[in-house]
Amino acid sequence: MEEISKQIENAIKEAIRLEINGRNFFNHAADMTHNELGKKMFQKLAAEEVKHIEVFSQLFTEVLKEADWKKYVRDEELKGESPLIEKLKERMKGAEGKSETQALSIGMELEENAVQFFQKAADEVDDPAASEIFRKISEEEKFHYDLLQAQHDSLTNSGFWLDSAEFQMDGKY
Repeated sequence: MEEISKQIENAIKEAIRLEINGRNFFNHAADMTHNELGKKMFQKLAAEEVKHIEVFSQLFTEVLKEADWKKYVRDEELKGESPLIEKLKERMKGAEGKSETQALSIGMELEENAVQFFQKAADEVDDPAASEIFRKISEEEKFHYDLLQAQHDSLTNSGFWLDSAEFQMDGKY
């Protein structure tokens, strides 16, 4: 067994906690969503959070060269919902009829936080294998964000913004 650095141990604990909380939120959003396609999307996102936890399990096993990595992560550290998830659920309750668009906005916020967390972890850990896995997870979280953004744009009929003007406001072409 190799010793794991405190840095990687803490990063993986936080990553697991983030994924568990994300799964809990997306399951809650699926329960509150009335549209079947929206419900399926949130359920798929919740399932992908579980896949990420499996990736972290593999990472821990690779880094430690043993399967008994769970001794580094106490169950009580991961149990219960984070205050953030509770706060986000409360925001959804207060949305009165807009819970689906609110869920998308909150999901985007969660994914944006996840992208930043995993990118920072990838930049800061010393182990190249851990860094690469954090980078890959960051890219998946970016994809999740883009998916939620597209759904939000569709529901709110906001479409896409152009990055440059195709005409001038002064009437000149």
